[in-house]
Amino acid sequence: MLSSLSSQNVIRYLLNAGLCSAEDGAAYKFVLPENSHKNRNLLVILADNRQLLIKQERKINNDQSSHELFNEWLFHQLLQQFPLIGNIGAIASSLLHFDEENSILVRSYLSEYVELGKFYQHSSIFPTEIASAIGTTLAGLHRATFNKREYRDFMSTAPAGQFRYNFYNPAQGISSINPNTFGIIPIEALEFHRLYQRYESLESAIADLAYEWKPSCLTHNDLHLSNILVHSRWEQLDNCLIRLIDWEACGWGDPAFDLGTLLASYLRIWLSSLIVDPTLELEESLNLAMIPLEILQPAILTLIRAYLDAFPMILEYHQDFIVRVVKFAGLALIQQIQHRIECQKSFDNSNLCMLEVAKSLLTMPEQSVLTIFGISTSEILQSVPTLQKLPQPHKEQQLIPLYYQRTRLRGC
Repeated sequence: MLSSLSSQNVIRYLLNAGLCSAEDGAAYKFVLPENSHKNRNLLVILADNRQLLIKQERKINNDQSSHELFNEWLFHQLLQQFPLIGNIGAIASSLLHFDEENSILVRSYLSEYVELGKFYQHSSIFPTEIASAIGTTLAGLHRATFNKREYRDFMSTAPAGQFRYNFYNPAQGISSINPNTFGIIPIEALEFHRLYQRYESLESAIADLAYEWKPSCLTHNDLHLSNILVHSRWEQLDNCLIRLIDWEACGWGDPAFDLGTLLASYLRIWLSSLIVDPTLELEESLNLAMIPLEILQPAILTLIRAYLDAFPMILEYHQDFIVRVVKFAGLALIQQIQHRIECQKSFDNSNLCMLEVAKSLLTMPEQSVLTIFGISTSEILQSVPTLQKLPQPHKEQQLIPLYYQRTRLRGC
């Protein structure tokens, strides 16, 4: 069993796997791309200019039960077995090799594409054409697999010797503070836990979201801007504008979670540009952002409309779909704060602002729709032709108020 790949042994591994020739090995170029906290990434450029991205899963704390690369391989197999999904060009897998024993995955590197997050950062423009392509592509995946048992059963396949009893519900809250917490997170991050536990309405909203989570289609489950690629010549292309990559977390899930995670990624562009100062109120900081929310709203609105235009049937099952997307966006922001605390050991005033925005999205989603999109839910839905055939949503009267006493859901 191979312990870990490196620049010294990667070519030998590719030769043994039949992915390159001896001539390629003599002229290869090794590049170390950004590594995630979970995977070791190696980029190899061969003599014929072929570029291969090799990923090896890290065994964190000797955890042998993590099988995220198996999940991506399983998704690749799904595309091969069910051409209807494989024909969705923007999600076509470029996987070439999977080594389950050594947790190694090799795929073609899409050198003509750039990460969407970096594209936005460097260009400071947010084209609606790109947002429309994302919304249409994601809707195509959700629509093609919606309530299809054969896809659900396929994604239930487990690695050899393992079992999958059910799919993971991502709508989880933050775990309680215990003595071990103090040795893991920075002292300043304790303020995050203090505020989170003080907001009972926030914990109740997350508990409701966990209860309402309805897995019904294949979902990406990690749809951040870093996992979306845009073609370097996007202005000249009519198709293949974007690619969705890194399907390690995919599974059978709730479509609103994918859209909510994506919406949160756009909101982080705005929130990361805030001017934060102890002397400023939250509203002042939001208004002084270097990238105002108004700049992002056309792209955000185009994305949700493109999704609903391509998958209007989702409104027949979830007439509150947009509200649920906003709630999941709030949850994704909280999870991003937690991720930063755990991985970067960092927490500052900008994260406090993000927590306040997340709280509003989760506890006041109807009002937040107008803030985030710039128009109301009814105005968004006016462009969906089939909505006129649907009965108007009716909220049943709650005779007995439902209260939660310090809900403690397990951490992400």
